[in-house]
Amino acid sequence: MILDESYIDKLKDYLESGELSEVFEYSPEERRFEILDFLEKIIELGEVADKTATEVIFKNSQLGSFLGEKNQK
Repeated sequence: MILDESYIDKLKDYLESGELSEVFEYSPEERRFEILDFLEKIIELGEVADKTATEVIFKNSQLGSFLGEKNQK
C-alpha cells in the first residue's frame, strides 16, 4: 500500500476551508446523504488510525505491558 500523504493533506484542507460545508448547504438531499456518509467513513478511519497508532507505539514496551498489551512479534 502506498501512503499518499498529499491526498490526506488535500482532504484536510478541503474540510478546514469550509468548502465541503458550502457544497453540503447547496446540495440536493441525496448528495447531502453522500457527504454525510463520506464524513462518517472519515471519522471511522480516524478511530482506526488512533487504535493502530496506540498499538504500534506501545507494542512490546514497558508501558504497553503495564497497560495489559500482549507482546506480539
